[in-house]
Amino acid sequence: MQMEPTDRAKTIALQLLRQYDSHISAKYLWYSISREFPSRHVDPKLFSALHCISYFGIVEVADTLIKTDKWDVNQRDSAGVTPLILAAKHGHEGVVKLLLRKKHIQPDQHEAKYGRTALSWAAGNGHEQVVRLFLRPQFVNLGRIDRWWGKAPRVAGLLFSRRYADPDSSSKSDRTPLSWAAENGHEGIVKLLLEQGDVNPDSSSKSDRTPLSWAAGNGHEGIVKLLLGREDANPDIPDTKCGRTALSQAAGNGHEEIVKLLLEQKDVNPNTPDTMYHRTPLSWAVENGHEGIARQMLEREDVNPDAPDITYGRTPLSSAAESGHEGIVKLLLGRGDVNVETSI
Repeated sequence: MQMEPTDRAKTIALQLLRQYDSHISAKYLWYSISREFPSRHVDPKLFSALHCISYFGIVEVADTLIKTDKWDVNQRDSAGVTPLILAAKHGHEGVVKLLLRKKHIQPDQHEAKYGRTALSWAAGNGHEQVVRLFLRPQFVNLGRIDRWWGKAPRVAGLLFSRRYADPDSSSKSDRTPLSWAAENGHEGIVKLLLEQGDVNPDSSSKSDRTPLSWAAGNGHEGIVKLLLGREDANPDIPDTKCGRTALSQAAGNGHEEIVKLLLEQKDVNPNTPDTMYHRTPLSWAVENGHEGIARQMLEREDVNPDAPDITYGRTPLSSAAESGHEGIVKLLLGRGDVNVETSI
């Protein structure tokens, strides 16, 4: 249970914070926090009292600091981090709410190291109530139609002091808030983001992994269902790094229910090999000993049980035999169309 500071404690805190920028404690705290946002340019002087209180989430003190207008609510430290990013990352809903009330707050600023916004950090870390604050109508650009015309509402907003937080903004690795939430299993946040008219369910990172790929690979069944329920989501997009699809990721990591969901999709090719090893989803499942998934796939007539990889030319049967997966060997031999000679 978090205890609220007494009036005496708040007075002492404010006395300290008025001189905080030059206080030795500011330097120690900054060096500690800077590990979260590594930067080549280290200058503790840019880490203000408002940064400090936002990091710890002390609402009563933050309220007083913000009302003094002594500190710029959009000030960046040497890593490009704002008080809003710190509060959102650590789930301090009360401080985020106070900061967003400021007329000139810029909710869509990116920190320097990873290029992530406050919304991105909140979504990735599972702070659902904080995410909701950013998705309120006055902060979300609901009028974007395409890349060119989409600039118009934002420019108009700047002219009339409207504030926008892009729910589909990309980091330096091209990861969106949806991508981070899907990878980390934050189903409620994924649902919230998908309800926004401006979020692309197939947004991909530089490795070209979609939110569905992240969710399928990490076993987040509820999120997979949400994404598959979208008509505009492609369930069979391979990533560009290894060429693996969502089915390949799920099969290799042993997520049976997700494999079942994906195999039910008419747009999913169960035989798509990755581009690095030329291994099919069945091959990945066999290699890792996931017998239930191998059974699911071998029950389908359109699954090729004999596809070899390009590294060693191993088929699923030879891989299962070599790894000692007896149950899978029996399943493969039970198909009747496995070439035993090429598997030896």
